[in-house]
Amino acid sequence: MTIKSLEDLRKIKEIAKQSTSARHENGTQVIVGMGTCGIAAGARTVMTAILDEISRRGLQNVSVLQTGCIGMCQKEPLVDIVRPGEPRVTYGNVKPEDIPRIIIEHLVNGRIVTDLVVAKI
Repeated sequence: MTIKSLEDLRKIKEIAKQSTSARHENGTQVIVGMGTCGIAAGARTVMTAILDEISRRGLQNVSVLQTGCIGMCQKEPLVDIVRPGEPRVTYGNVKPEDIPRIIIEHLVNGRIVTDLVVAKI
């Protein structure tokens, strides 16, 4: 799906909310920086790639969320992966083609994609 308007983005968000079911306290979170700086850097296409990859793999117990600017504008688009009981990992300068690797390596297998990491909390 091509995002051409805010309404398109809202539809994708609603689809993601439905496809990832209810938020689970013990589930994994994928957080995309959707502040003005993130959107200008391509966060919308990254968000679409994340939703598509999660759907394609049929992953459950995953929440896809948005956040505003966190002050690392030069590293946008930013994507955080928060797995239960593990440090929060922030990936920077993420491109849509990076998403399958981040999803399978980190989200599914728990292996951090070190060449894309900009912060680990």
